[in-house]
Parts: sequence; structure tokens; C-alpha cells
Amino acid sequence: MTQRALGTKLKIGSGVSAVAIGGLKSISSPSMSQETIDVTTLDSDGGYREFIGSFKDGGEVSASGFFNPQNEGQAAVYEALENSTDEDFEIEFPAAMKAKWVFRGVVTAYNTSAELEDAISFEITIKVSGKPELKITQ
Repeated sequence: MTQRALGTKLKIGSGVSAVAIGGLKSISSPSMSQETIDVTTLDSDGGYREFIGSFKDGGEVSASGFFNPQNEGQAAVYEALENSTDEDFEIEFPAAMKAKWVFRGVVTAYNTSAELEDAISFEITIKVSGKPELKITQ
């Protein structure tokens, strides 16, 4: 199913206390990756290196939008950065998709930008801590 992104939300917090971060124009998903361990031996077949999987990394989530210091979600993200706390986050896709990303993370960047012919914007980066989960509901 192809779905428009309109209605996708990034929230900080969990359950009923989760707060949407307002004014967003873009949200990336966790950029997961996996390290490898070289297990090549002198008798490996065909002269090719061999690998096995190692630690996984949840990567980062980035988001950008229009700066609004009165927005409760934007204020909560800034506070999480200031307090160096890890928080619950979720990326909630439109209801028709029946999917969301759920993860813990540490806000590692928060910046604003003012350009001559643009609205004042902000960007955030969240380092995922632990395993992000893609939850599908029926």
C-alpha cells in the first residue's frame, strides 16, 4: 500500500503522556546497521573473505520543521538535550498504514536556522539507544 506522509508524527514520551513534536516537515526512520566480524581462514573457499554478523546499531533519527518555542513537543526535545536524558520516542505513521517505530533515544543535536526568504526552521537528531521496533497493528 502506498501512503502519503501527511499525518505522520514524531512523539516524545510514552503512552498517553507522549507529546507530538509540532511543525515537522520531515522525519527519518532509525538508520539501522550491523557490524561484521571477519572469519576468513587460510582454508576459506575461493580466496574470498568470509564474515558473520556482530553488533547492531539503531542509528539515528532526524527531523526538521518550523521552529516554535511554545510547542510542547519542541520544548520537550530541547529539555531532553539539556538534561542529557534518554527518552521514549515513536514515529507514528498515518492510521491507514497501521505501523509505527518505537525506540529509546538521546537527543544529540537541536539547532535553529533563520534565512532571509524562509520561515525560521529547526532540526533535531536523536541517537537510537537499543533496539528500535517496527510495530504493525491489525
